[in-house]
Amino acid sequence: MLDELIINCKNNLPLVNEELIKKAFQLSYESHKNDFRASGEPYFNHPYEVAMIVAKEISLDDISVISALLHDVVEDSEISIEFITKEFGKEVSEIVGGVTKIGGVFKGQEITKAENYRKLLLSMVKDVRVILVKFADRLHNMRTLEYVSSQKQRRIAKETLEIYAPFAHRFGLGILKWEMEDLAFKYLNKDAYDDIAKKIKDTRKDRETFIQRFSKPIREQLTEHGLKYEISGRPKHLYSIYRKMVMQNRPFEDIYDLLAIRVIIESNDSNDCYYVLGMVNQMYKPIADRFKDFISIPKKNNYQSIHTTVIGPEGKLVEVQIRTRKMHEIAEKGVAAHWKYKEHVGAQDQDLEDWVNWVRDIFENASKDEASKEIIASFKLNLFQDEIYVFTPKGDLRRLPMNSTPVDFAFEVHSSVGYHCIGAKVNGKIVPLDTVLHSGDQVEIITSKNQRPNKSWLQFLQTHKAKNNVRKFLNKEEEKIYDTGKELWEKKIKKLKLTFSSDDVTKLARKLKFDNHRMFYRAIAMDKLNLEQILNPEPEHEDKHVPEVAFDKFIDIARTSAGTVVVEGEHKGMAYSYAKCCSPIPGDPVIGYVTIGEGIKIHRRDCKNLINMLKSGEERLVPVSWPKANNNFFVAGITLRGDDVPGILKDISNSITTYQNTNIKSVNIATQDSMFKGTITVYVKDIEHLHKLIERLKKNKGIFTVERFDAENQ
Repeated sequence: MLDELIINCKNNLPLVNEELIKKAFQLSYESHKNDFRASGEPYFNHPYEVAMIVAKEISLDDISVISALLHDVVEDSEISIEFITKEFGKEVSEIVGGVTKIGGVFKGQEITKAENYRKLLLSMVKDVRVILVKFADRLHNMRTLEYVSSQKQRRIAKETLEIYAPFAHRFGLGILKWEMEDLAFKYLNKDAYDDIAKKIKDTRKDRETFIQRFSKPIREQLTEHGLKYEISGRPKHLYSIYRKMVMQNRPFEDIYDLLAIRVIIESNDSNDCYYVLGMVNQMYKPIADRFKDFISIPKKNNYQSIHTTVIGPEGKLVEVQIRTRKMHEIAEKGVAAHWKYKEHVGAQDQDLEDWVNWVRDIFENASKDEASKEIIASFKLNLFQDEIYVFTPKGDLRRLPMNSTPVDFAFEVHSSVGYHCIGAKVNGKIVPLDTVLHSGDQVEIITSKNQRPNKSWLQFLQTHKAKNNVRKFLNKEEEKIYDTGKELWEKKIKKLKLTFSSDDVTKLARKLKFDNHRMFYRAIAMDKLNLEQILNPEPEHEDKHVPEVAFDKFIDIARTSAGTVVVEGEHKGMAYSYAKCCSPIPGDPVIGYVTIGEGIKIHRRDCKNLINMLKSGEERLVPVSWPKANNNFFVAGITLRGDDVPGILKDISNSITTYQNTNIKSVNIATQDSMFKGTITVYVKDIEHLHKLIERLKKNKGIFTVERFDAENQ
């Protein structure tokens, strides 16, 4: 067995690593020696036959043959993919892993959209040899299908006819495609198969006699002119005859191209094909509207051949195909063969068409002594990589963008499923809602009538449909909150017998540091404002707004911990105070400004008031700085807002403490209506240290805003 495989490899492949093939043969044999197929044969016969198909009928490279020998080893034994990598290299392990993965895609699945399955296969592999080995695996399974149950026969045959055969067609593997179709036809419609097979058998002798009679003068003329050639009857496959009978609604006897011959010229000169055409036309009368010149005008995949139909003896029509040996090999084995030939393909396959043509060029231009491994190294499949194909629990396929999550999938199934999505199972395991899905995953959505879309979902959603639905929902919820706040406000002012115009509300909102009246009403609805205190303040509470008090307390602590500001130059020792307009905090770039009667005011360098005052002259500026010492830290404040989800405080703490061992001084978090707002004070080296912490915190899921604790933000 091994000797026969090695001989076929040497006869058909550019380079052969004999030792590695022997090693793979031995490992496969040992792994499967105790296993048997449904036919009763040793299981090892299967990987061996698959390797023979790869060597003889696909003829790609020795890596493919080795991968074919090992393609079931990982799935059926205790040998790991890591072991395959170590012993046979990364290329072999990637192909073996890919064949195993796509083999699992169809288990227990019902075929619904065959084209989607073909795209699914493409999206799951990076190396085209995965698919070629899978073709060989499927072909051998079809050749031995008689030994499995009738139900399994029909499932595998349908899968082959709808997915693998058209796929092989697009890769130009004509011989594999025709055999797959005929074998699938045999198990899906045995009566029709047997009927056509019998008619072909019954007419074979007459047909062969006629073809011999027809081709004899052509042979004599070609020999006389010194041309090397091969003439054969062109095989017509049972399934293609059946399809033509069905599509044209004609009986078997009327399918005219059952009579056909192929003339293959052992020459690289295409002009010889035209010479043969002239000879045939002199012997037999051609039918003008059935002449096709695919040599001067090749098909889109560069398929080249002359097709002509002539009237032979007894007035019978005979199709004659004329091509060179090279043209024939491309038509039979070239990966680009028969592209779009007698098949309707949608515009979405333009990328695949371009790529297949590129593959054809590689095979056409690669000489026998060229290092095939270098060619194969660039032979990678990169189509449909921006899409993934995932299953519903019932086996339906859904197409999604790359990096999609279970929530994207939920909205793809139905908007109501998306709205109430509370969890997901991927391949049977519960996963977080922001888990990235991959081609071939089976996704089950868990719903709850109490679940509602969350603003944090927008951070990981990929599909326009999901994002749009979530935004619509959030906008509706926001509108409800706004309406509730406005209603509470109007009830309150009515109760207190107060009158506020629209401008009055806007002015009040700004005074309370809200951007607009909508934000003001929102705060009322979420119980973040005490309307009683605002509209009817008691004397002891007047002018005491909680945010301002909290900020004042914070900056007192921050400045105290930093130490005394250093006033430099001739103004050293002069009294100073901090400007309330910009409230500088330790770590801010600062400058002093000499006032009349109030000593030096310490401002931030970017303070707007300071910039305006400088118009009267820069001579009042005094250089000042925060005290500098080794390992000196300032107290800085950070405000956060977000969703009150389990573990959020832990995530916040980790983000801070894992950066340069930052210490937290205090944490003050309040929650309300599944939201939280809080202030955290930390020890930082400088303002850059603070900015880094803010950026890290922003990356946490569930956090909406992270800002420096600043008077302007209160």
